[in-house]
Amino acid sequence: MRISVVDSLRGFAVVGIIIIHFLEHLNFYSFPEPTPFEQGLWDTVFYLGSNKMYAIFALLFGLSCYIQHHNQEVKGNDFRGRFAWRMLLLFGWGMIDLMFFNGDILCTYAVLGLFLIPLVKASDKALLIAATILFLQPIEIVYMIAAMVDPAVKSMNLGMGAYWDKAFEACANGNILDVAKTNIECGLQINFGWALENGRLTQTLFLFITGMLLGRKRMFIDEGNNMSIWKNILGGSIVLYAVMQTLLFAIPFEDMHATISKSAEVMVSSWRNFAMTAFYVSCITLLYYRTSLQKSIDHLSCIGKMSLTDYLLQSIIGGFLFYNWGLNLHTVSGHAMSFALGIVFVCCLYFFCKWWTSKFQRGPLEEIWRRLTWIGKK
Repeated sequence: MRISVVDSLRGFAVVGIIIIHFLEHLNFYSFPEPTPFEQGLWDTVFYLGSNKMYAIFALLFGLSCYIQHHNQEVKGNDFRGRFAWRMLLLFGWGMIDLMFFNGDILCTYAVLGLFLIPLVKASDKALLIAATILFLQPIEIVYMIAAMVDPAVKSMNLGMGAYWDKAFEACANGNILDVAKTNIECGLQINFGWALENGRLTQTLFLFITGMLLGRKRMFIDEGNNMSIWKNILGGSIVLYAVMQTLLFAIPFEDMHATISKSAEVMVSSWRNFAMTAFYVSCITLLYYRTSLQKSIDHLSCIGKMSLTDYLLQSIIGGFLFYNWGLNLHTVSGHAMSFALGIVFVCCLYFFCKWWTSKFQRGPLEEIWRRLTWIGKK
């Protein structure tokens, strides 16, 4: 049984991810000089959506992990082996996506998803402890302590600049095969390196585990006092956001030791982003179950049901629009035009998903993924 509000939340996240990716020309930061209006548009969209949309996506990934294991457990099956195979398949989808878009997230999710396998049967308390440790950004804490002990310690630098330069060159001047070859050579380093340097890996795993806990508590189903809990989460997210945003303004990062400054800023920014994520999720859930907006929100569910298909489509279409191998629009498409193109693509995607889900239970790539997951099983 699908939970409609979860599909709508996933659709909301996918729409936000697509618009952000179109604005940044799919990790190809080449634009005409922005006008003040365009710069304001960029700042607003990134403030509202950057990191938060992927955070929702990650939260729901963990929820899906729980649902898949639980559904098979009810039938007397142990899904852990199949889930490992499913993550290997997801890594394959990610490598296909990587051929078009060097900012692919699917490979990262596939690798981090394997860490959930030993946690599937862990107690709620164990999951809560693990989530808390990851929420605190342990890598950043280690670097801060190390820099306090030895001021010569520098922030993590994995040398990603060389990989970024190669990827940029391929997008600017290469054909589609050049982009694919360069992304395969450099894409994994870019994504895992950036995520590790900026606290994203631990935050993503924290969100996976949090999603599993929400699934165990059946929080996305309107039963018991769930909606009261969501109201408390909504209020708490506002308080946490206010505190973290105040800290970002108040802490004199520029006057601190460089390593401590970067680690502290990553930590506080991550907590602020989580507060905004919790606000979005709780707000949409409450609006869905407690207002007359349920039908309006449900329009996003068709996109959410086809998130894998959507993700690869945006990489292919976005690359065609902005990279040299396609229309090469990065030379003329400013932030306003890129935003408009993102909206047009989302609208086209909506009608495609609406049509497809009216005829099929799953998206095309989702169906292939499901069949391959159960290959060899009668």
